[in-house]
Amino acid sequence: MEVIPYDKKFVGDAINIWNEIVREGIAFPQEDELDEMSGDEFFKAQSFTGLAVDGGEILALYILHPNNVGRCSHICNASYAVRSDLRGRHIGEFIVKDCIAKARDLGFRILQFNAVVASNIHARHLYQRLGFKELGIIPGGFRMPDGSFADIVPQFIVVSD
Repeated sequence: MEVIPYDKKFVGDAINIWNEIVREGIAFPQEDELDEMSGDEFFKAQSFTGLAVDGGEILALYILHPNNVGRCSHICNASYAVRSDLRGRHIGEFIVKDCIAKARDLGFRILQFNAVVASNIHARHLYQRLGFKELGIIPGGFRMPDGSFADIVPQFIVVSD
């Protein structure tokens, strides 16, 4: 398995993986699915979109981009999507580690997650194992598909001094 930069020829697989997370409604803040045109624009607009591939098959992806502007532009943000039929195989860990290295390579100092849903235990354990620090709890910061509100736990890791 390796991470390669996004290329338009993979837009179909990339949007399928991304949209699966959007439809689940329990991790990404987005509510609208991507189509081929909006997906290609979205993935190209990031500082980096990485595709985890194995034998030409897309297994997962991540996007990496600034979390803010100006005096805070050294802080980046990322989102991760692993195909549902491949979860539990440490692909998420592989792409998070790659993302940390890519953030460093792009000159970012901090990787911050704004909206990790508190009930996303697998992601939270992974981030903790990799050295992320939880910043606290924002009560009711994430609207679930059923209209209820779940807590979010922002997190960060220093990727470069």
